[in-house]
Amino acid sequence: MTAVAVEIRRLEAADLTAIEAIEQRAYPTPWSRSMFASELAKPTSICLGAFEGDDLLGYVINSRYVDAWHIMNVAVDPDRRRRGIATRLLERLFELTRDDERRGYTLEVRISNEDAIRLYEQLGFEPRGIRRGYYTDNKEDALIMWREPAA
Repeated sequence: MTAVAVEIRRLEAADLTAIEAIEQRAYPTPWSRSMFASELAKPTSICLGAFEGDDLLGYVINSRYVDAWHIMNVAVDPDRRRRGIATRLLERLFELTRDDERRGYTLEVRISNEDAIRLYEQLGFEPRGIRRGYYTDNKEDALIMWREPAA
């Protein structure tokens, strides 16, 4: 795994086209442009992008709930994976939310996505349950993962 020199910054509406391009390449059932636009507009969301120059390499979409930060979408351009980009995005998210001691972090991940599960475990997430038939493209189950606030 080779680390990439990237800048992590908040995503903006001007980034939607680049976000969409990655999303469509990364997932069999991609989010719509309007779903991303909605999250970018929410004051309770933290949406971060990893940039190399003007090129978007990946992003994390995160929303605040009463008792947790819900990591809703993490994607890295398929041609740029395995370079530590997702790790950098999530670590930056943890830095930005560090002072919010009441909230942990939760996410869902396909049970077949062993690489993502391994990454989340390395970042302090633990399996906490299964959402049966969660993914609409093939009815695959999702593993629910949780990270304590001080992990």
